[in-house]
Amino acid sequence: MMLQGLSVDSSGPSFTPLVVVELVSDAKEETIGWLLNKIRDQQHDGGAELLVEQLGPGVGAQEKENPNLFLVGATWQRLLSGAEDVGLFKESTDGSMRAFTCANKHNFKDFGGDGDGFLSMAECQYIIKHELDTLRAKDETHVPGYKQAKLYPGKSIIRRLLSKRILIQIFPLHDKEELKRLSFSWYKKVKLSLQPLDDIRHYYGEGQALYFGFLEYFTFALVPMALFGVPYYLFDWEDYDKYVVFAVFNLIWCTVILELWKRCSASLAYRWGTLSRKKAFEEPRPGFHGVLGFNPVTGREEPLYPNIKRQLRIYLVSLPFVLLCLYLSFCVMMVYFLMEGWALSVYDQEPTFWTGVLLFIPSIIYAVVIEAMNLIYRYAAEFLTEWENHRLESSYQNHLVLKVLVFNFFNCFASLFYIAFVVQDMVLLRQSLATLLITSQILNQFMEAFLPYWLQRRRNKKMIRKVQKRRILEDKELPLAEQVRLEADMSTYLGTFDDYLELFLLFGYVSLFSCVYPLAAVLVVLNNVTEVYSDAFKMCHVFKRPFSDPAANIGVWQLAFEAMSVIAVVTNFALIGLSPQVKTYFSDSETHLILWTVAAEHGLMAFKFILTFLIPDIPKHIQIKLARLEFESLEALKKKRQLHGGKCLKPRSSGRWCSEEERRAYKY
Repeated sequence: MMLQGLSVDSSGPSFTPLVVVELVSDAKEETIGWLLNKIRDQQHDGGAELLVEQLGPGVGAQEKENPNLFLVGATWQRLLSGAEDVGLFKESTDGSMRAFTCANKHNFKDFGGDGDGFLSMAECQYIIKHELDTLRAKDETHVPGYKQAKLYPGKSIIRRLLSKRILIQIFPLHDKEELKRLSFSWYKKVKLSLQPLDDIRHYYGEGQALYFGFLEYFTFALVPMALFGVPYYLFDWEDYDKYVVFAVFNLIWCTVILELWKRCSASLAYRWGTLSRKKAFEEPRPGFHGVLGFNPVTGREEPLYPNIKRQLRIYLVSLPFVLLCLYLSFCVMMVYFLMEGWALSVYDQEPTFWTGVLLFIPSIIYAVVIEAMNLIYRYAAEFLTEWENHRLESSYQNHLVLKVLVFNFFNCFASLFYIAFVVQDMVLLRQSLATLLITSQILNQFMEAFLPYWLQRRRNKKMIRKVQKRRILEDKELPLAEQVRLEADMSTYLGTFDDYLELFLLFGYVSLFSCVYPLAAVLVVLNNVTEVYSDAFKMCHVFKRPFSDPAANIGVWQLAFEAMSVIAVVTNFALIGLSPQVKTYFSDSETHLILWTVAAEHGLMAFKFILTFLIPDIPKHIQIKLARLEFESLEALKKKRQLHGGKCLKPRSSGRWCSEEERRAYKY
């Protein structure tokens, strides 16, 4: 089985551990017993029907070690039924992707014997997480032992325990053997081949694989611009009249690559079975609070919070705060220009090597301040978005992304817009763009790769020294108890938010102003290559293993990149209008120049949207496969209804239709 890297000795649990549940060290005994019973109970009794055992004490156990760590697993049949419950899509014997059902399990590719190895470890862990999340209170009014932790029928038990900080964390375990193989093929050898996206998806899930797929795609998409930019930089650099050609190429490039990525993303999502997979009904976030009432959709009792109160918080508090932060960013930018002016005056008075170096100091300081402001604002944005009390995680993420993007965009690019269109100094624009880009890349690599790596090495050495004292460590393989505790202490991976944000800003540097600094694309390519290796290392050795995210695309970030490409059209045409080469054609009338620039910008914008319409988001062969699947589902439902005398099919005892295809077909 694929979980062999986590096999345990005779003193370990009687099953293969997949997920770890950690409660607070002083959790009440009655609380622990109640939760474990809920996890073990049969499904028809409201339990998860999973296997769970307490983790034994580690080597040289100390009093400060948390004893309340529990290993969770499941029987193979339970995992298969769970795969059907979550609507998992797998490849069938005819090559199409279909929703898995236990009744038709032998019609799926790679399902042999009892199905051992049919599900990946990431899928098994996702199923267990889903079953834990769907544990609901029945008649309990509060969590046993904690009267302040109120419960009501239908309330998610795990979410309540998390919100009351009784449950510290739930995380999936690494498979050491599979992780070694993935590490070797991913980043431990320098190669020119593509990333092992299928292996990444198999181990970490679709969401993570799509991020690395987009990073790889973005890097290769930058190669033509980099190749075009190098000779342009070497031969025509000081002739700013000729950046018009590069600006036009830039505009076409950023439009085409985003449209082609949609097709690439759809192909990957179909191959991985998430393109036509329905999203699960979203439950309230753990931190969501309100007055107890009934959900009109589910009929279950849950907290309700008036939308008008949330809107008042957004528009009367969050929005003014964001505007205040933008104003502060503007003030910092003006201080930077004062420093820039002082450095130029010093250089003009005494043009030496050191005063020449001084010219770059204000930009470097400003770049560091930008990164610090972005970090501080991020914490403030998270606090405000949490305070707004959004019911759904998707709504929370959308509002957080909007706040962070607006500030980061203004903070990183406002100075460049000011130099380009107010000062109109292309030499200073080139210098500022290069300094900001290089400094931000160095800082990001330090904060994202070196610092977490150094901290994790300290943790690892501490654990290894402790085990070596007991003379148990052989070949540097930690016992299960120590491995679990080591992973529990690892940093939690917070998702792809920061990774996509970094790519978004790099895309902005390239698409907005690279026509005046053609080497920007080259620098971003080099950054992305190192980013692949540093991100891969972090995923394998610095962070806890994240749960699989069955994503079908890159979500709201696709809209963010497209919005940036629209801004790039306006920016590049404005730069073209400011170029001396274009101004010579309209020397007699500035009004004609403005009208021509606006007309050309509108024309290319129209071309951009026509191109978006002409290039289908989903390749034709995948559209045909999806349509065929819909047709077969309808035909299957018709036959079953005929067998039941034209009556509607009854759902199973679990309240579900027999298969995902039938449910989808029944909708029509």
